[in-house]
Amino acid sequence: MSRPVYGPVPSRRLGRSLGIDLIPFKTCSYNCIYCQLGRTRHKTVERRNWIAPEIVLEELKKRLHIPFDTITLAGSGEPTLHSEIGRVIADVKMLTDAPVAVLTNGSLLSRPDVRRDLEAADIVLPSLDAGNEKLFHYINRPHPAVRFLPMVEGLIDFRRSFRGKIWLEVFLLGGVNALPPAVHEIALIAERIGPERIQLNTVTRPPAEPFAMQVSQDIMEQLAEIFGGRAEIIADYRQPPEAARDEQGEEEVKELILRRPCTLEDISAALSMDLTRASRFIAELTARGEVESTAVGSKRYFTAVR
Repeated sequence: MSRPVYGPVPSRRLGRSLGIDLIPFKTCSYNCIYCQLGRTRHKTVERRNWIAPEIVLEELKKRLHIPFDTITLAGSGEPTLHSEIGRVIADVKMLTDAPVAVLTNGSLLSRPDVRRDLEAADIVLPSLDAGNEKLFHYINRPHPAVRFLPMVEGLIDFRRSFRGKIWLEVFLLGGVNALPPAVHEIALIAERIGPERIQLNTVTRPPAEPFAMQVSQDIMEQLAEIFGGRAEIIADYRQPPEAARDEQGEEEVKELILRRPCTLEDISAALSMDLTRASRFIAELTARGEVESTAVGSKRYFTAVR
């Protein structure tokens, strides 16, 4: 596994987010067609102690001096697959008063043990991309053990017991679920879940499959009205770089793009690094064959070669 703590990175929802990655790369219960990390390599629903909580906490302590807004359990796999995620959350909250968020696909919330493990979090951000079984299988391509209706009921049950905030992400895809009938189905389920926010997203980085298509801003705004006042369209987070920190270098750039595709501007903002320096590191990594790039519209995204 890569280092379990990374960032802070600019997040569209959580400000400057200090990330905790508990799961090996692309180990997930889904294989979503839109995933910016590519196709799932290890599809599983088995919960394991993938990395010792003690290691995570020691790595986190080394980064607490860097300014951040949120500590987020996310990274390159499904975090609820870690059997000790509840302990990690509790231990993190003993180290800092910063909010602890969990980005999850929600597939395991049908399990009481998973719901209990997330109780101590401040914000949980689950996903709901389909309002019926057929679209669920097409978009999320779940593990055979994950079924649509139990997944939905798990989200509803979690809302009943969870005292923190739930921000429900709905990922819309052109020609797939970004159609009024499909969105109405999702909205009906979202109403039953009762999240504080409904956050609409679409493809902005290279997806796992080329047929995962972006939805235009105009269409997103029209579809947002179906969800009512709690819906918001997630905009790209942009923060002007601060003065460059000398300790940030090539290794930090590579660690960042191991987790997600980034533009030069993303790297600059995430690492408080001027664009010239970021560009130099990317050029050097590319020359060694350690980085590849993909164009999406007018933007070019860089990804570490694994």
